[in-house]
Amino acid sequence: MASLEKRTIGDLNCHIITAEKPECLVVLCHGFGAPGDDLVQIGAHFLESQPDLMDRVVFAFPEAPLSPEEMAMYGGRAWWPLDMTQLSRAIESGDFRDLRKDSPQLLPAAREVVEGVITQLHAELGLSMAQTVVGGFSQGSMLATDLTLHAQEKPAGLIIWSGTLLNEEVWQTQKETLKGLSVVQSHGTVDQILPFEASRWLETLLKEGGANVQFIEFDDGHTIPPEAMTASIALIRQTLERV
Repeated sequence: MASLEKRTIGDLNCHIITAEKPECLVVLCHGFGAPGDDLVQIGAHFLESQPDLMDRVVFAFPEAPLSPEEMAMYGGRAWWPLDMTQLSRAIESGDFRDLRKDSPQLLPAAREVVEGVITQLHAELGLSMAQTVVGGFSQGSMLATDLTLHAQEKPAGLIIWSGTLLNEEVWQTQKETLKGLSVVQSHGTVDQILPFEASRWLETLLKEGGANVQFIEFDDGHTIPPEAMTASIALIRQTLERV
């Protein structure tokens, strides 16, 4: 039977939903300002709705290393800092947030620590990147995208919930490595935090690199809709079928 445990893996605290006979590892990274266990309920929902996956899929939810002072009271964490004042003004004024030229200083370090988590779990579980799906929400999806672009051995799939095009100059140089990668990408048409149009820029980059992108457009804001959950489960099942 699956169980939930919290432990330190490498340099990060992680929440792990275990499996008795693991055949697939799913690593999901939370968004900016969310607590480290923010996406655990999604993993639990996946398994409750798909009981035949219970003993076959391990879910890992690493906690971001930073604890911004303004969010410490409720356990909010971050993969890299954001200017909250600037973000609030952009949301209030409806200004378009174009992050294509943003290259966060701590992005490589964040990528490295999550790679460390994946490497250790692979060793423990006897799995490989070909049996691994990586993804996340918002800032966590940007990190998962960056990790996938830089990985020498690609994961079986990438999940991008409400992400955006970031670090374009570097990502453009890495996109050709994505040929054949299965991607589930979802974005709300009225997202006030990360504009819908920018998600299409990311979709274009991924497709130009040869990725097979299932883009899910939905009429809502910065969230994860049911149809994106369904598509993500299908991606996990596809990974299991390839084993």
